[in-house]
Amino acid sequence: MLNPNSPSSRYTSAMHRLHARLSTLARPATLFTSMPEPRTIGVFAKGRQLLAGNFLFAGHLIVAPETSIWDLQAPDAEYEQELHGFAWLDDLAAVGDTAARQKGQAWVWRWIERYGRGRGPGWTPELAGRRLIRWINHAILLLQGQDKEQSDAFYRSLGQQVIFLSRRWHATAPGLPRFEALTGLIYAGLALEGMSEHVDPALKALAKECQRQIDDQGGLATRNPEELLEVLTLLTWARVALEDAGREPSETHRTAIQRIAPTLRTLRHADGGLARFHGGGRGMEGRLDAALAACKVKDRQPDGQAMGYARLSSGRTSIIQDASQPPLGENSLNAHASTLAFEMTSGRRPVIVNCGPGDSFGEEWRRAGRATPSHSTLSLDGFSSARLGESGKGWREEQLIDAPSDVPVQLSSANDGLRLESGHNGYVATHGLTHARTLELTFDGRGLAGEDLLLALDDNSKRQFDRVMDAKNLQGIPYQARFHLHPEVDAAVDLGGAAVSIALKSGEIWVFRHNSGANLSLSSSVYLEKGRLKPRAAKQIVLSGVAMEYATRIRWSLSKAQETSIAIRDLNRDELDLTH
Repeated sequence: MLNPNSPSSRYTSAMHRLHARLSTLARPATLFTSMPEPRTIGVFAKGRQLLAGNFLFAGHLIVAPETSIWDLQAPDAEYEQELHGFAWLDDLAAVGDTAARQKGQAWVWRWIERYGRGRGPGWTPELAGRRLIRWINHAILLLQGQDKEQSDAFYRSLGQQVIFLSRRWHATAPGLPRFEALTGLIYAGLALEGMSEHVDPALKALAKECQRQIDDQGGLATRNPEELLEVLTLLTWARVALEDAGREPSETHRTAIQRIAPTLRTLRHADGGLARFHGGGRGMEGRLDAALAACKVKDRQPDGQAMGYARLSSGRTSIIQDASQPPLGENSLNAHASTLAFEMTSGRRPVIVNCGPGDSFGEEWRRAGRATPSHSTLSLDGFSSARLGESGKGWREEQLIDAPSDVPVQLSSANDGLRLESGHNGYVATHGLTHARTLELTFDGRGLAGEDLLLALDDNSKRQFDRVMDAKNLQGIPYQARFHLHPEVDAAVDLGGAAVSIALKSGEIWVFRHNSGANLSLSSSVYLEKGRLKPRAAKQIVLSGVAMEYATRIRWSLSKAQETSIAIRDLNRDELDLTH
């Protein structure tokens, strides 16, 4: 997110306002070229909350029954952006009854009346693109029962937003915001009469953006899995809209989809959700399934590595590890110090997780969520494997600095399973120690063996280690290996403090053990999830100790209890509760 107080941002905002008001002088659109079909997926529970007057956006809940959504006092800019992006129309459409239709109609026409003349915070290219897609997707719902005057106002506003977008899409930030703007422009240009002239320039721009942003392995420079999902969704919507209009997407467009889909399949856990790394969450419910089904690409990355992540999977178990350097520079604004952290899922149940992105809970939670202790990996002496730089532009623009520069990784076969070996040098400069991690997953998916090593590999590293030891009066360098548990896991210390029993809602029992000089404890943690009102309470397993020598070994294992069945019928559905 750009600093709104910088001169360049103020100039860009002024130009957006100018072109927004100029676009309202035109009256180009009168009809759809064909009746649009809804392609976006909403959440029924969220729709019911809106109808009840519970407005939960960007981590803030405003309870205001019988109040228009445009009469709310937004607590921050992110809340306003979610309102003006109109993604909440998907949730009302998921309810789909008369009350939901009437509420959606009232709020859309209220927006046209209040903001349709180029006023308000909704006139940015990315929000205009997002809004156009929702209005067109749900046009049948919105236009049902409306008279000619209201319909004309709707079409007129659509056309004005298309003209604004055609003039200002290039001013939006590269990456997801620009994909949103261009997809909205293509979508609307194909759907509305008189707007087709904007399609070809937008298609050329979209092809260039695909070439710039999507690498040969189908990844993004931000390494955010959820952001990659949103890009694939937009590219797929644009492709389907073109095909429905009798046009062919460019080869660059098709190739981008074909590269992204195998990467997302590799980053998908056994429960169907995405791995939560570098500011990304699990993905909106149903979005990943819909995107992968629509793109018609069934492959995974063949070597189990994608966008800097490594995957092990056997039986019902999937493990995904951050096995590359973190993003750098502008691409690291949402990045986490998560090198060598992993997540593990068994069937439909997440077991080992990372705390997740804390953006929606404020400044302190955002910073805490980015630190190494919020991830299932080893941290040393209170340090993270990368640090947050002082950008001077606000807490949403802190880049990662001093990040690991060397992250070797190797996938191979073990005697009875699969092995993942990796390491990073994020603590060499500060403590002289390299962190190496080995994970071995059995072929049946019922056992995971892990080993963490802290090593001083060369003379310079040993001298740095000795200096730190002297500063600590030879008392050792403290470390903590953390394993954050999903909040729905029931964990308890067992066997006199030698193990932790982990019970899943599916009925599975996993047991964590260790074979090292570390102290085992079960302590509190949090699970930071987008769209919720507050962080969820959780637990974490912590192996803590001190490194006294040039080589320290921490060995641990996580395995299913013998009485746990090989096949489990996990049919319980969890009700969505957004308030906890």
